[in-house]
Amino acid sequence: MLDFTSEGIIKQLSIDCVVFGYEQATLKILLPKLLSKGEFWVLPSGFIGQHEGVDEAAKRILKERTGIDEIYLDQCRVYGGAERNNKSFIEQFLNLSHETGNFFDKDRLKPFEDRFISVSYYALVNIQKTKPVKSNIDESIEWYDVKNLPHLILDHNQMVLDALEALRNNLDRKLIGFNLLPDEFTMKELQELYEAVYDRPFPNNNFQKRILALNVLERLGKKFSGEKNKAPYLYRFRNSGSLA
Repeated sequence: MLDFTSEGIIKQLSIDCVVFGYEQATLKILLPKLLSKGEFWVLPSGFIGQHEGVDEAAKRILKERTGIDEIYLDQCRVYGGAERNNKSFIEQFLNLSHETGNFFDKDRLKPFEDRFISVSYYALVNIQKTKPVKSNIDESIEWYDVKNLPHLILDHNQMVLDALEALRNNLDRKLIGFNLLPDEFTMKELQELYEAVYDRPFPNNNFQKRILALNVLERLGKKFSGEKNKAPYLYRFRNSGSLA
């Protein structure tokens, strides 16, 4: 991992990733909690090497954090306001972290007090395939319900909101929902995913007609669960083996 102590990173530029997963009809995001006596949650983040492309760095960071490399990834936006810096956060963090070891000290974190630009991405993963990995500055890394997030540092909560808006805008347009689902699913399971992403219910008949009209699903056999005459059909996305 390239962290703030690494040689050859591009100064004052970082990548922050909103990693979406879906489980038990709940949309979740992956959040590390920093090693500190305080309560500091962050987005999975990292730095760009001098000889590394921005997208290349984002893919590397996500592989390091999730343990998988086939991930749907889309750049969301750049956060680069002239006033954007970490000075107040660094002061608060150091006051609460002085007993956690010598890795955190004022000299090491000094560069973070300057103006900082962040390129944000959102990623879609199958939670069951991920193996979240802590960095050397993390106390933990876990999945959190997107509707019940802890307060994140700096403008990371705004990054989540912007990524969620981008996900909603692209769910149909780019047909990216299959990245959050198992390979085969029922119409009900697909509807539950849409309801979790958009945070609102969809009428059953209207939803099915709308989705089938997109002509992107392949209907398979029935999913038998032991109940007679109630077995729903299974579907899969056409060409779902490729990442957008």
